[in-house]
Amino acid sequence: MEDKKIIYYENELVDEFSSAKIEAITIDEGYPYFHHSFWEFCSFCIQNIFSMPIKYWYAKLKFHIQYVGREKLKECKNSGYFMYVNHTQEFADTFIPSLANYPKRNFFIVNPANVSMKGLKKLVPLLGAIPVPGSLKAARNFIDILKKRIQKKQSITIYPEAHIWPYYTKIRPFKDTSFKYPVEFGVPIFTITNTYHQGRKAGEVKMISYIDGPFYPSKNLTKKEAQKELRNKAYQTMTERSKESTYEHIVYVKKEGGKE
Repeated sequence: MEDKKIIYYENELVDEFSSAKIEAITIDEGYPYFHHSFWEFCSFCIQNIFSMPIKYWYAKLKFHIQYVGREKLKECKNSGYFMYVNHTQEFADTFIPSLANYPKRNFFIVNPANVSMKGLKKLVPLLGAIPVPGSLKAARNFIDILKKRIQKKQSITIYPEAHIWPYYTKIRPFKDTSFKYPVEFGVPIFTITNTYHQGRKAGEVKMISYIDGPFYPSKNLTKKEAQKELRNKAYQTMTERSKESTYEHIVYVKKEGGKE
């Protein structure tokens, strides 16, 4: 029998199980969310040309990845949109959505820690990372860059669970905060639910990623109500899809007395 790793958790909303321990910088008004045209050209080449073979073969060789529902993205090929994905991989999560909607250029809303790594803080933004702001002035620039990406008919990926739980097979509760962006911009969202399955060999994992949508923000509700409705639709869809998982590579056990 396979000896599985067990992780004990207390709180699904705040516990983090990423192996990377990085001291995050503060994203203030001086952070360069906007760049000149040559930077944009280099970013496009790195995102959609040079890194694509690495992304493709890593996903195929490590996870034997399979997408279900990829054709749904074509409905919005001529518009920008947001993708909401469960957060279960440290490295692969950065390109699973990008592979799904290629050749549309994809960006990611990330924790500031992702752009704080020595030697990589310049490369990560080139690959599409957009860090969460740490001040009101920075927040204005942050909203403006999201708006620019959507206007350019690009996609933006969000991990609403916020914290990485490797190989977790369920959907953790998440807030509706990040759903204000599609409501504000009046654009649709898609969900991508990564599920796990036994590979051909013991301990080998196969990933099947289910794509659902598009889901549009309601125009008959207030912005707050539409935001909540969109969050609930995404959560319900991802929760149902997560039931397709048939294999636990890592077992998660709640500690006695842990918070709900």
